[in-house]
Amino acid sequence: MTHRVAVLDKELCQPKKCGLECIKYCPVNKSGADCIVLSEETGKAQIDENICNGCGICVKVCPFDAITIVNLAEELSSEKIHQFGINSFRLYKIPTPKKGEVMGLLGRNGMGKSTIISILSGNLKPNLGNYGSPPDWSDILKYFHGTELKSHFEKISNGQLRASIKPQQVYNLTRVFNGTAKELLEKYDERNITQELVRTLGLQNSLENKLNELSGGELQRLAVAVVASKESDFYFFDEPSSYNDVFQRIGVARVIQSLAKLGKSVMVVEHDLTVLDYLSDFIEVLYGEPAAYGIVAGVLSTKVGINVFLDGYLPNENVRFRDTAFRFDASTSSDEFVTTETVIDYPALQKKYPNFSVSINAGRVRKNEVVGIVGANALGKTTMMKMIAGVENPDAGKLETKVKIAYKPQYLTNDYDVEVISLLEKANGGAITGTTEEEQVIDPLKIKKLYNKSVKNLSGGELQKVAVVACLLQKVDLYALDEPSAFLDVEDRIAIAKLIQRFVRSYGKSAIVIDHDIQLMDLISDSIIIFEGMPGKEGHATAPVSKAQGMNRFLKSLDITYRRDETSLRPRVNKTDSRLDRTQKESGHFYYRN
Repeated sequence: MTHRVAVLDKELCQPKKCGLECIKYCPVNKSGADCIVLSEETGKAQIDENICNGCGICVKVCPFDAITIVNLAEELSSEKIHQFGINSFRLYKIPTPKKGEVMGLLGRNGMGKSTIISILSGNLKPNLGNYGSPPDWSDILKYFHGTELKSHFEKISNGQLRASIKPQQVYNLTRVFNGTAKELLEKYDERNITQELVRTLGLQNSLENKLNELSGGELQRLAVAVVASKESDFYFFDEPSSYNDVFQRIGVARVIQSLAKLGKSVMVVEHDLTVLDYLSDFIEVLYGEPAAYGIVAGVLSTKVGINVFLDGYLPNENVRFRDTAFRFDASTSSDEFVTTETVIDYPALQKKYPNFSVSINAGRVRKNEVVGIVGANALGKTTMMKMIAGVENPDAGKLETKVKIAYKPQYLTNDYDVEVISLLEKANGGAITGTTEEEQVIDPLKIKKLYNKSVKNLSGGELQKVAVVACLLQKVDLYALDEPSAFLDVEDRIAIAKLIQRFVRSYGKSAIVIDHDIQLMDLISDSIIIFEGMPGKEGHATAPVSKAQGMNRFLKSLDITYRRDETSLRPRVNKTDSRLDRTQKESGHFYYRN
């Protein structure tokens, strides 16, 4: 027996622009029943899951990819935790908070993480799938009888649970608080730990600034500090590493871990696998169909949970949720792919501002090479990229090149109303449907579904993928990409890394990539440029060095060591002061050896 899931993306559904093919071609409709109708209330298609036969014809004929039909195991129907309405997202199962532990949630965007946050914090009452006549608390507690979650929901129902939540969109803080960072911390500090948090999170120079004057990274760390300073039973951090450099991410991880050491229940949603691996005690994998349904798998150790996710197969549930497994290369060298032909030679460069200066050692980028740029924020990485791309002129050092360069900036804007396909066709210099470019650049990131969406309506992750693709579609020699992983989930980060690497090698191109996700940089880079200095005052860039040499130097500055996972070969951070951590530091090998 199967349990039918029919979901409609109301934004994509455009009955006035299509010929109502879903209604016309539905075989159940042809037999005289009303399986798919045009809703009088919404003016959109509406699907009756009870009589739908799961044939999938409506999915295929919809010109806007607005319909998702999935057949799930019947037993899941009794494990539905919440459904928002007819033909809308639904969540099956829910993770269990554990006192004194950090629980990491790992899954694609659109799998229900925000719904989980809302339910476990008491901001959303679970309806157990009965959206028409929601159950009362006695029914909900009866449903969770015999589980650890019953006591959690009892506290919520009695108003006794104190939850502290760090939201994903930290920029919303500027809308609700008009004071300085110091005033915000003092207002919510119930544990008297402001000074300690400011020191650990590097907020010393941010305290006197108003929130609307802070950078994204400062806002993110301030939000983490506010959440951690509250006296709560349950702490939830949604993507706490966004906007922060690697040094700052380690500080954030240590703050989160400190809460678990106090015996608190902590949950974290994080797409940087290095950070998630570093801070989590356990992992719960979320799988399903983005924006359609999400299923929470059982609790696993951090190592096993991340490996299971990368493999795309849950052995305990005997479920394969992805057709392909993500594999990592055991080699630290890619010299066999990179040619000796130079694409661009750049001299020593300097750029000075009133309160900041950056100097860059001379270097070169070779054909088929991806050069990774790593370092703390505010050291001049973006400035270097802009100078090489011709967006800014250096104060010292003349860059003479006729090399054509495409540049994807760090901060993206979506304040213009144009369909995605028009933007991509402009970047490509012509039609894109049915072309090789569509197959090799667009399909790997699953962007076709966005063709008819307006750029101004894209989410942060969708906008990032479109921007990366628009950059790669341009007919140039060198691609400069600033933080291509921002707002992306783990699967999309790995897909982006593999796409850029494959694209560069297949077409004989070159790329320069800035990113703070160490795993992505390890995966994508052939050579490394390291930025060092005093953030916000002066920065210095090395010449490109081998990946092994660059990663070893960079990890040493972070005081963390890497080993390879014996199963997936992915890079893993050794636990601080573990036997392997001490051994590698004593030998000077912070980066693993082949």
